[in-house]
Amino acid sequence: MTKKKEKKAGKHMKKNELAGMLMTWMQMRPGEDFATKQIFRGLNLTTHPLKMLCMDILRDMVEDDFLQITEHGHYKLNNHGTILTGKFQRKSNGKNTFIPEDGSEPIFIAERNSGHAMHGDKVKISLTAKRKGRKVEGEVIEILERAKETFVGTLKVDKHYAFLLTEDRTLANDIFIPRDMLKGGKDGDKAVVKVTKWPEDAKNPIGKVIDILGQAGDNTTEMHAILAEFGLPYVYPKNVETAAENISDIITPEDYAEREDFREITTFTIDPKDAKDFDDALSIRPLKPGLWEVGVHIADVTHYVKEGSCIDKEAEKRATSVYLVDRTIPMLPERLCNLLCSLRPNEEKLAYSAIFEMNDKAEVKNKRIVKTVIKSDRRFTYEEAQAVIETGEGEFKDEILKLNELAQILRTNRMAAGAVDFDRVEVRFEIDEKGKPLSVYFKESKEANKLIEEFMLLANRTVAECIGKVPKDKKAKVFPYRIHDLPDPDKLENLNWFVNRFGYKIRTSGSKTEVSKSLNKLLKEVHGKKEQNLVEMVSLKAMQKAKYSTVNIGHYGLAFDYYTHFTSPIRRFPDMMVHRLLARYLAGGRTAMQAKYEDLCDHSSEMEQIAANAERASIKYKQVEFMGDRLGQEFEGTISGVTEWGLYVEINENKCEGMIPMRELDDDFYDFDEKSYCLTGRRYHKKYSLGDPIRIKVARANLERKQLDFALVE
Repeated sequence: MTKKKEKKAGKHMKKNELAGMLMTWMQMRPGEDFATKQIFRGLNLTTHPLKMLCMDILRDMVEDDFLQITEHGHYKLNNHGTILTGKFQRKSNGKNTFIPEDGSEPIFIAERNSGHAMHGDKVKISLTAKRKGRKVEGEVIEILERAKETFVGTLKVDKHYAFLLTEDRTLANDIFIPRDMLKGGKDGDKAVVKVTKWPEDAKNPIGKVIDILGQAGDNTTEMHAILAEFGLPYVYPKNVETAAENISDIITPEDYAEREDFREITTFTIDPKDAKDFDDALSIRPLKPGLWEVGVHIADVTHYVKEGSCIDKEAEKRATSVYLVDRTIPMLPERLCNLLCSLRPNEEKLAYSAIFEMNDKAEVKNKRIVKTVIKSDRRFTYEEAQAVIETGEGEFKDEILKLNELAQILRTNRMAAGAVDFDRVEVRFEIDEKGKPLSVYFKESKEANKLIEEFMLLANRTVAECIGKVPKDKKAKVFPYRIHDLPDPDKLENLNWFVNRFGYKIRTSGSKTEVSKSLNKLLKEVHGKKEQNLVEMVSLKAMQKAKYSTVNIGHYGLAFDYYTHFTSPIRRFPDMMVHRLLARYLAGGRTAMQAKYEDLCDHSSEMEQIAANAERASIKYKQVEFMGDRLGQEFEGTISGVTEWGLYVEINENKCEGMIPMRELDDDFYDFDEKSYCLTGRRYHKKYSLGDPIRIKVARANLERKQLDFALVE
């Protein structure tokens, strides 16, 4: 077999061509050093002019810190800072960036240098030679790990081939699908497609259909498409369903014997009207004048779901239930979450309970955490419980009114300790049987909601303190906490600057309590005013995100030194972890492996965020669908976001958000001021700022993109 002849360097090669060849050649040999003669041979430079040109380029590259000279006078790739590993971020405007793992500054990656990288991919890049006065750029030289292999979109099927058309901004091109890889998909079907390869010289990736979701526009299809888009499951594995069906529902004499019996004590649940899974119940009885026993009873899910079982592994993977506009995708199979574990009325149920002895001042005089058996006397909706609170009449009125009285004291004490009171209005849709949105309504948190909230917070804090609060000379056992860090000081300064425009101010320094009290004062002052939603939204952005961790730093927003999630094991995996470890430690068991539980905490935090994003996407879809019937109509709105590509506007009457693209602001050339959240016209100095009132007309409603476009009404 004849050896393939290497291509000789051209006699009249330009400097940039040779520089590109040299750069690639060196990058393929990181860690090696070469004499000039070795480089000439490696690049097949045979003529004197080319060798001189190469020497000139080598000097430039040393000056630019791309190459270094060793003590032997050899040339070596300067890996320090030239080969980097990190995440690739694709931007729809073409300004792709690379985020280095070491936390250094992001680096621009031109589309031509992206090497078929997709958004979120872990990649290796090389820095291109830096010239004076130019920003550092990079080139993707290797894709180490794909962030995403499956994509959701609409099939475009032709006679000989097909494409998946996707609005996913993580992908620059549509996916080519050979006809024999369509899995029966038809033109216009929503499908999930896996990218199988992306040849170097091909414009489009090649993929195969792995699931057909249904016809685009159908409600169930679109909801499943949202789940698939975020990598969330929309069906339950058969083996898990079967395992759930085989679990016995019999409470044995042994179960009764090892539990406290609360069946004869007044107990009830308070939940949303459409809830089917009842995680928690409250019991109350007088012990003596001025002393009450309050039980917070939580479904004993881990009694039924054994660690390491297929149900447990599936729950761990999902980590949370997902709540879309019109459906719940449960963490556990339906038989468990809606039947076996759910604390349904007039059924004996196994629970894990925090029992408190409290006086009329809501001071906890005694507490214990025990396994129980309960029997709920009544299932209340929040609306029914609220009616009892407001009228003082109805079933179990004495119990509800007493619990509400205690809850209000607990809340007052918590606020005094520095808890931050975010009480945002949630947008909800009334939908018909086909999922079409008929109207918008707003869900507000009332006393009945806050009653449940306070006792859940008390139980969660108590459990966290039980494990985490140990004498100074003792080390606390490994435990999953719910933590929330202090706000970012720079973000607080920006928030203060922003609210000043409306005549408010906040403290940006001082103790935790002083800052949080200042935030609460602001939230109270804006309540009921037109700028309420906007100020609350910007205030939330100044806050850190709460997450799960085995390293406890306390919960800033709640003003708790110890906090965990114990009260919702039907819909959150961290609560199941807490139940298991709590039972283990109370029985005298050894501490768990920190690394294992920290990984589980990280996974749960990540899945929680993904589920929240999916929920927002489903709300956005319904908003666009709802406003699609209102094209051409005019509405009063408020500017809710200012970007270099346009203005985001929230309609006042229904909180639906859309965008006025920059192209619509054609009366002037507008400059974007990121710090001041405004656009300013160069010629006429007209200003559009965050929070400004504005009148708009609904111009377009793109369901595929979940995007509303508005036009400005002068």
